[in-house]
Amino acid sequence: MRLTRVYVDQQLAPGSIVELPEATASHLAKVLRARSGDPLIVFCGDGREYVGAVETVRGARVTAAIGNGTDVDRESPLNVTLVQCVPRGDRMDFIVQKATELGVTRIIPVLSQRSVVRLDPSQAESKAAHWRGVALNACEQCGRNRLPEVAAPVALVNYLGDSPSAAPRLLLDPDTQARSAAPVIDGEVEIAVGPEGGFAAEELEAFSIAGFVRIGLGPRILRAETAAIAALVWVQTRFGDMRAAP
Repeated sequence: MRLTRVYVDQQLAPGSIVELPEATASHLAKVLRARSGDPLIVFCGDGREYVGAVETVRGARVTAAIGNGTDVDRESPLNVTLVQCVPRGDRMDFIVQKATELGVTRIIPVLSQRSVVRLDPSQAESKAAHWRGVALNACEQCGRNRLPEVAAPVALVNYLGDSPSAAPRLLLDPDTQARSAAPVIDGEVEIAVGPEGGFAAEELEAFSIAGFVRIGLGPRILRAETAAIAALVWVQTRFGDMRAAP
């Protein structure tokens, strides 16, 4: 039987008792009908996972007893940064969830000239907190013991001007058909995905100045959320931990 995995935002130590986060506790108590003694796996983002068990259930409040911890590394050897223009609706939730499952290291949401979404600073921070929760839930599901970084949305031009990188930088471009343009990737890569309407000409020039190489993912035009996931699968399959064994 697969054990329920829960994240706790505090350091864990064998023998300690911790109170589970409100949303997690409510799900355990009301949906899973957890009872004292039910086994859990608990992690806090330090790369370890701890054997645990439900200690008490009082209404929607749940505590857990923490047992021994074990280093369990499910991180990709490929350090992937996804620079994602924020799409409209709840598509960003889907992108964050699937990117987390596919082993992305960090997600940088950006807003470009043609982005439909517009956010003020308060809204940007609120969105970032929500997406971090999405990433956390994805880690609980997929077995990762380290949380990917999810930044607050920033203007694309600001990101390109303030974030130099020595890693290969790839810009998905539906007008570029050949994947052969992509450089050899060894350990680290940055992938940029555009908005629904594509990037403006001056933004493409800014990407070029920042060292991004345009690549395509085939002859079809992909939606923003499809492009992000396809690119991550491609780099993980070719350079990361989804490669076939030698």
